[in-house]
Amino acid sequence: MKVHSYCTHGGKDLILEFLNTLRSEEKAEGLYILEQLEKGSFDDLNKLDIKHFEGKLWEIKFRKFNRIFYMLKDNENIYLLHACKKQKNAAESMDRNLAIKRSKEVK
Repeated sequence: MKVHSYCTHGGKDLILEFLNTLRSEEKAEGLYILEQLEKGSFDDLNKLDIKHFEGKLWEIKFRKFNRIFYMLKDNENIYLLHACKKQKNAAESMDRNLAIKRSKEVK
């Protein structure tokens, strides 16, 4: 599967930037997930802790509170749109809205 990370106009990979802020165990698991996505296929997504979010938007959960929001363009391309720690109320709503906004950009 071809993995596309969301990057800023300046070329910053926001998914990797988020993973680099995590503790070493969390970072390792996040990087392992990215590696598995690159090596795997559409069917391999079911091996991860995934949850449908909205429309074509899904999330991968890891280490209890970490989330990577993604969208499948087709069976061969996955777009990683946003990564965050699950929080309460307003912050969580902002993360979800950002993922939705970015998914519209990809469409």
